[in-house]
Amino acid sequence: MARTDLPVDSGLSLQRKKRRSRLKVWAITVSVFVLVVISACVGVSVYVGYSLTHPARKPILLSPSNYGIAYNNIQFKSTADGVKLSGWVLNPEKPAIMTLIFAHGYRGNRYEQNIPFFPLAKQMLQKGYRIVMFDFRDSGNSGGSMTTVGAKEQYDLLGAINYTKQHYHQPIGLYGISMGASASLLAAAKSKDVIAVVADSPYSDLESYLKKNLPVWTHLPNFPFTPLIMNIIPRITDLNPKEASPISVLNKIVPRPVLFIHSTKDGAIPYTESVKMAKTHPDDFTLWLTKGDGHVKSYQKTPAEYVKRIDAFYQKALKEVQ
Repeated sequence: MARTDLPVDSGLSLQRKKRRSRLKVWAITVSVFVLVVISACVGVSVYVGYSLTHPARKPILLSPSNYGIAYNNIQFKSTADGVKLSGWVLNPEKPAIMTLIFAHGYRGNRYEQNIPFFPLAKQMLQKGYRIVMFDFRDSGNSGGSMTTVGAKEQYDLLGAINYTKQHYHQPIGLYGISMGASASLLAAAKSKDVIAVVADSPYSDLESYLKKNLPVWTHLPNFPFTPLIMNIIPRITDLNPKEASPISVLNKIVPRPVLFIHSTKDGAIPYTESVKMAKTHPDDFTLWLTKGDGHVKSYQKTPAEYVKRIDAFYQKALKEVQ
């Protein structure tokens, strides 16, 4: 016979215990799931952050001789930490009027096929410019084990400027694309030996640029990965984005001229980055906005006009220092 003498509140107490037990299991399950998700996001962010600062090197598979250009191999050191850097000097057939130092982009190398540098260099050589092409740290044949997207590359460029100054007496101009354009602006602010800069598709401030555009490079959702990666990178690498802010040093470049070139349909670095910088000193800075899709593709779209514009720009700068 079933017992009927159990207190009613005893049965309710048993039900509450079962409910609390189920809630506890559910809470533990949710907590474990959340912890796994957070750990996975952090793990992915660490991996991506490390990968962004340690991209695969593009080997040097071509030389100026492939384009019928005579050259000399050179080596010099970065002024930041003595990293050994490798490059070429391309001399014009007639006496040089100026030395242009080419600065390549992120994940590129000294002959930057994204432009490409060789055809442009050949055209500029014919006009009497000497060309210095080199690999930034962790690129091509240069030393170093990490890319810093301009933060340390500006000092690599200063090493190239010092080498050029020691070996040649002609005025020095900088020509950079993307990361190399931003590094050129940063280096020019530190070196009075530079008389003019052509900056093709630069960012204005690395930290603010990455906060808005990091998904372009990571292919990950902006949230939660961008904040995670931005906080993790300085902790696991030697990259501090705050060290690369061209817009903050433009006052140290003027009255020397800068020509900003940017495509209005650049999907990697918005053209507004160049617009912001050009507006800071409209009397000394020139802005050329081009049409067409792609990042740093202005030369490929209109090579004749491109060469005409940068040649006229450097020629004007030369007259101003003579």
